[in-house]
Amino acid sequence: MSSDAMNGQGGERDVWADEGFTRRLKALACTAPLHDLDIRKANLPWVDGSHYQMAEVALQIIDHVAIAMDYDTGANHEQVLLRAQGFVGWQAPGRPSDEHARVAGWVLNSLINVRDTDRGFRRYYGEVDARGAYALLKWDFKLIDERSDNSGDLYLRASDEALNVLVGALDTDVESAQIAAEVRLRNLISRGRLADAKAVAEQARIRTIQYAEIIRAQLDATSRNVTTVDWSDEVPDLLNEALDHVEQRLQEESAIALSVSTDRDQSQNPIRRRQAAELVDIVDDCVRRHTRLQTRLRGARTLFLDEQDRQQFSGSALRASVDVYGDLLRPVLGLTLADAFHPVRSFYEHSLGPTVDDQLCLATLVPTLLAPPPERASFTGEEEEPELVPVVEVRGYTEDQQRLAESLLDLVEEARPLSELLEDAAALDPELPDLLVLLALRAFSPQLGSALNDGADRVLLAVSAGFPLDSQGFEGDDLLLTSAAFDRADLDADRLERNGGRS
Repeated sequence: MSSDAMNGQGGERDVWADEGFTRRLKALACTAPLHDLDIRKANLPWVDGSHYQMAEVALQIIDHVAIAMDYDTGANHEQVLLRAQGFVGWQAPGRPSDEHARVAGWVLNSLINVRDTDRGFRRYYGEVDARGAYALLKWDFKLIDERSDNSGDLYLRASDEALNVLVGALDTDVESAQIAAEVRLRNLISRGRLADAKAVAEQARIRTIQYAEIIRAQLDATSRNVTTVDWSDEVPDLLNEALDHVEQRLQEESAIALSVSTDRDQSQNPIRRRQAAELVDIVDDCVRRHTRLQTRLRGARTLFLDEQDRQQFSGSALRASVDVYGDLLRPVLGLTLADAFHPVRSFYEHSLGPTVDDQLCLATLVPTLLAPPPERASFTGEEEEPELVPVVEVRGYTEDQQRLAESLLDLVEEARPLSELLEDAAALDPELPDLLVLLALRAFSPQLGSALNDGADRVLLAVSAGFPLDSQGFEGDDLLLTSAAFDRADLDADRLERNGGRS
């Protein structure tokens, strides 16, 4: 290997600087949240995760959300959960339906990433710059996004990264990919392979949704701030290309739908008729989406002019609020005390604002100084009688009751349930069950160290009996009680050995 190659120069630099390599790293990062689902399911205390393939459920949810998306709307939260619950039920038909619903909800919340404040994912990938220096870069992305419409109702939308996960690619030329998909679709239909053609048509529909997302993102950015979008060259070229693309796709898809419809009506094979009908539904959905997108594209320039006039006379833009947690707290926690002092001080100086000193005015100061002091009242108003809470006398247990309880719990080489002991205690003294329950609860988490230090020979132990308790007014889980003896000779010998022979 030459010295230039070893130093990251020449051909080696071109390899590392290739954008295709970065796209593949981002593609791996995009699928990481789906793989994490199958890793995290083992930590769920309410379900046996071995019955479910969480990544498959996630792909089904992304599929449902993407297909239900339109230009301005998204998928209904309840409908997505209902369809995902059906798929979860196929994976584990023997499990209860409420568990299926909870698994579907857990996967959807994980795709939204409700655990994080910004509802997004963050991954790091490496890249070598033109100088041959390797650095880790941060990449933030989302999979499923929750949004609200004008009425305040929430709906779900799949991000561009989620759509790329669904179709198995990332940052590809959507227009070229869709043209290639339709050529392949025509070829499969002409060869009679309708089942394969359906899969290709479904991918083409996702490409249509993805292409609409690209246009919608540009128009939304225009509505927020027209200066952030290049309407001189970039966006007009994009709109022209999009209009030509949509018109060609409408012609191709209409011809495909007509051809498959004819095949559906003329075929005598019921399986082929069903496959053709499903394919027609998918292609018709693509036609509808392209028609709506075409309407948006034709009104895009009018939208730009309207937004330009509105924003030009709406005054200066307000500064965005500061995210104290994300912009200040999290970065500062990774700094030393000396490095964190200046940004924290600067934040509080600018956030609190300047302090305004009071300005004295002679016209008000002189009369205030010359005014006679106000007369003070000799007595205050009538003092209200305080409401005293009656003291509730708390009576302890007698020594006889303590001895009776300890005698009942003196269980040597035997174990008895708490319910039986409560019955025996009630026969001796009506108040004795309350004391017995207190001692039993203390034995459920025994203080072994305290018992050893006190010189006790035994300690009372309690474990769950596995059946319910309903005795003497107490309910819950029954306890199994017994006592364990300490081997004081072994304990003293062990303590002596650890102390090096010193008593």
